[in-house]
Amino acid sequence: MLRNKATSRAVTKMKNFFVKGKFKAGSNWENFTKKVESQNEKNAIDKVYSVFGSKHCIKRSQIQIESIAEE
Repeated sequence: MLRNKATSRAVTKMKNFFVKGKFKAGSNWENFTKKVESQNEKNAIDKVYSVFGSKHCIKRSQIQIESIAEE
């Protein structure tokens, strides 16, 4: 594990994940593929929910994650 010399904390390497799914856009479902940088799969999924919720003003229940893969 890497250490940040200035703060003496452990530095976690970030990984790239491709998240595929669909989200509710009006009365239709739109497909998406999103590349996110995260420490693990769970955080990558949370990031997608956060970004889509913020950008499209939709709730988590209106987003369906179909797959996630590490690059």
